[in-house]
Amino acid sequence: MNSLPDHPTPLTTAPLSPPPRPPITRPGVRFLLAHPAHFIALGFGSGLSPVAPGTAGTLWAWLAFLVMRPYLSDPQMALLLAASLGVGWWACTVTARHMRVADPGSIVWDEVVAFWLVLWLVTPAGFWAQAAAFALFRFFDAVKPGPVAWADSRFKGLNAAGGFGILFDDLVAAFCALLVLAGWRFL
Repeated sequence: MNSLPDHPTPLTTAPLSPPPRPPITRPGVRFLLAHPAHFIALGFGSGLSPVAPGTAGTLWAWLAFLVMRPYLSDPQMALLLAASLGVGWWACTVTARHMRVADPGSIVWDEVVAFWLVLWLVTPAGFWAQAAAFALFRFFDAVKPGPVAWADSRFKGLNAAGGFGILFDDLVAAFCALLVLAGWRFL
């Protein structure tokens, strides 16, 4: 005697979930404007540069600093930097999560805030001293020697720790650039 049913029973299958979306490696203007966090994290559009977005973001930071610095006292500048770090942490976390990339090159708010800090601490400084600060900061941020590489490896992920990590290595790069500039002034 066969224990199989006379007619086949339909297979029950779990509903198919859509395939995971691929990471966004080249955001465009639509992505930039889709969320306030994107607009901030992508440096008001400077991170959309197809070539060296980190350098473009740092150049934007330099220009923005030159425009706003005459209107801000030191306490106001310190407050702006503190607020920019807090808002930037949120914006970098949200944007990295939406891009599905842990530390996308188009997120440049980390360069913006870190370079504002460098410029604030070296001023008053003429054009050539600011240019040297720019070159040193970009060197430490791009090459990531020693402590910058260590900082870059500390916090990763698409969570708040990853958002902090995006900012952290640039702050260490800023500190390294400031150390070199301080040593240069005392030579």
